[in-house]
Amino acid sequence: MQEVLNYIAGEFQPAEDGTTLYDINPALETQIATIPRSKSSDVEKAVVAAHSAQKAWSSLTLEMRAGWLDRIADALEVKAEHIAQTETLDTGKPLSLSRRVDAARSVSNFRFFADFARQQTPESFEMDDAMNYVHRTPVGTVGLITPWNLPLYLLSWKVAPALLMGNTIVAKPSEITPLTANILAQTLDELDLPAGVFNLVHGLGPEVGQAILEHPGIQGISFTGGTATGRIVARTAAPMFKKLSLELGGKNATIILEDADVELAVQGAVKAAFTNSGQVCLCGSRIMIHEAIAEAFIPAFVQRVSELKVGDPMLESTDMGTVISYEHLQKVESYIELALEEGGKILTGGTQAMTGHPHPEARGAYLRPTVVTGVSSASRCATEEIFGPMVTLHTFTDEQQALDMVNASEYGLAGSVWTKDLERGRAFASQIESGIVWVNTWLHRDLRTPFGGMKLSGVGREGGRWSMDFFSELTNICVKHPDQ
Repeated sequence: MQEVLNYIAGEFQPAEDGTTLYDINPALETQIATIPRSKSSDVEKAVVAAHSAQKAWSSLTLEMRAGWLDRIADALEVKAEHIAQTETLDTGKPLSLSRRVDAARSVSNFRFFADFARQQTPESFEMDDAMNYVHRTPVGTVGLITPWNLPLYLLSWKVAPALLMGNTIVAKPSEITPLTANILAQTLDELDLPAGVFNLVHGLGPEVGQAILEHPGIQGISFTGGTATGRIVARTAAPMFKKLSLELGGKNATIILEDADVELAVQGAVKAAFTNSGQVCLCGSRIMIHEAIAEAFIPAFVQRVSELKVGDPMLESTDMGTVISYEHLQKVESYIELALEEGGKILTGGTQAMTGHPHPEARGAYLRPTVVTGVSSASRCATEEIFGPMVTLHTFTDEQQALDMVNASEYGLAGSVWTKDLERGRAFASQIESGIVWVNTWLHRDLRTPFGGMKLSGVGREGGRWSMDFFSELTNICVKHPDQ
């Protein structure tokens, strides 16, 4: 049993009132750690520490802070296997995925922003009689609130640019997956990052998260999580005129046009649907297939899905581990049952009661990847975010019908289009109401590009200069030329 502590003012410490929460391994259904159940008083201590460190940290040059990001990246890279093992223990995702995505991308996020900063040149705009200079200053102390599906990956995606631009941080990871955030805090402590620059406060959303949102000393909030919680974040922070970035949920579409390469599209659709048991905000959970290619695509897709190996996430041969918790398992299973009520047919997978428990000892939040056909594109299963290993299949007759089906969603985060005609794919993608659309690929990320969603999928963009802009205040300094 590991004891995880808050990290405030350069010290690891319990919650002020001494209360704790349990962290559960979803594959074994065992308690693996205790974390502080912090309250507003702990957030207050973190904000005081962050404010005390703000002046010194922001006085460093951009190059010096980029150097800190490089050192953090190097230190995390040494711990890559430990990070991957810990992430799998905490989330139930396959170890191979934790290595390839969580551990690797956490390192690359710090490296990217360090390198990206060094490539920037000061912005200026010349007039006939004056010169305008764009000057950046830090926002101040920022609150970073991150979800359970990609714990260190998404935390590092925010921490790196926030530090780079001279901010101090009060971070709250998900109470469900706190362990790799703790590794980050330990790493920063080992590197002697100045006390108070980074503060980590564990606990529940309504207690710690809400305290971060409400604190007048926190000038900006970057939140990644569900849309329902995003509404609370916006309702609290917007009237206080805090800078606000919201990366929320999605109900993303994978669109297979009639000229798609079937084998390539099947591979891509399976990856988009079931990576991390479908628990990625970018996952394609609505698969829309042109009727002319449906007879070729659907059997091949179902066959590939049925071959995915569900099992112990620590085994190299495992394709899919567990979902995040038994409670989440029940939620996803309720949608599988709803699909049948809505007239759907299960082509592969189903609830544990339908398929049998994948674990030989019948324990753990395991669920076989599930493919449903026969439900309307307007059904609840096809419109509500499930965030699990379940997809619905739909056919269309022409591009306009496909666009109408895709854009009817209240969400607009991501999607993919599959076609041999690249210009057609790009033109089609440009008509989708979504922040990100891939053509003939999925989750192929250039970190310089804007990342974020439309509609219920969020507000603002992250990545490259968009992250730098969010974590800084921009001042235009206009200098009049003499005698003009």
